[in-house]
Amino acid sequence: MITANDIFTISSQKQFEKIALKVFRFQHENNKVYRDFCDFLKVNPQQVKSLQQIPFLPIQFFKSHDVVSNTDPTQVTFTSSGTTGMITSRHLVTDISLYEESYRKGFSQFYGNIEDYVVLALLPSYLEREGSSLIYMVEDLIKLSNQPESGFYLHNHDDLIKKLLELDEAGQNVILIGVTYALLDLIEKHSFNLQNTIIMETGGMKGKRKEMIREELHEQLCKGFGVSSIHSEYGMTELLAQAYSLGEGVFECPSWMNILIRDPEDALTYVDNGKTGGINVIDLANINSCSFIATQDLGKKYPNNSFEVLGRFDNSDIRGCNLMVL
Repeated sequence: MITANDIFTISSQKQFEKIALKVFRFQHENNKVYRDFCDFLKVNPQQVKSLQQIPFLPIQFFKSHDVVSNTDPTQVTFTSSGTTGMITSRHLVTDISLYEESYRKGFSQFYGNIEDYVVLALLPSYLEREGSSLIYMVEDLIKLSNQPESGFYLHNHDDLIKKLLELDEAGQNVILIGVTYALLDLIEKHSFNLQNTIIMETGGMKGKRKEMIREELHEQLCKGFGVSSIHSEYGMTELLAQAYSLGEGVFECPSWMNILIRDPEDALTYVDNGKTGGINVIDLANINSCSFIATQDLGKKYPNNSFEVLGRFDNSDIRGCNLMVL
């Protein structure tokens, strides 16, 4: 039996691999969709001895199947964003406490105590629909901050501008979490010179603006907000863990999450560090659905296990977080 404590107290790569292999065998046995996929690939779970031998379920399965690894009732269903008529992903979460523990511990690992920050959220396209895992997370972080100034902003940019200026001038630590196009809209209305504020973009133009390469986007945001770097969050509907970038677009994972880069021409082999390929994510917090996801994102990994997101495969639909096209 694998417990939440096993997952969230991982302290070494060796321990990560040991638990990941246990999770693989558990999900092979209990997740029919994943087992059928492994059977299709003729994978014998007893012969899987390393992370590289574990099959990664294509993320598209969350659009067509219920990907679950137990028979417990669904507590929350998270859904992806998408344009009209697009089939969206559904993530059936049978234990929401795992998600809460994952993002709370993940945030703490990278940023420290949430109570040290006022959390402001500019996430209009997420707020205007139901089922967003990002809204669930940010709403909880706002509550946990215990700061009366924390809160969501929709299209009331003037109020947000006033609040940002007031808090920054008062020396208050602030995190502004925003969807990319809305952050660009904000700096077109007002040019800032913020000293105590972290700008965290969650990616995605949501069809509101032309997609931009990260360097160009971050340059504009740095100039507009008057900050030296832009932070980013890498997460998606189908995962319960998030990776964070504290600048330069280089992401790091919490200890229960890992990245492998697959060969774009052969999904069952992997490329060396520093080479571009498809991003495979291991998210051990996802024990009740599938912890081994082959995303449609392109990226590269570095020797210290950090990684970059460089774009998406051409034939994938544009949606979700950090979908910057090349």
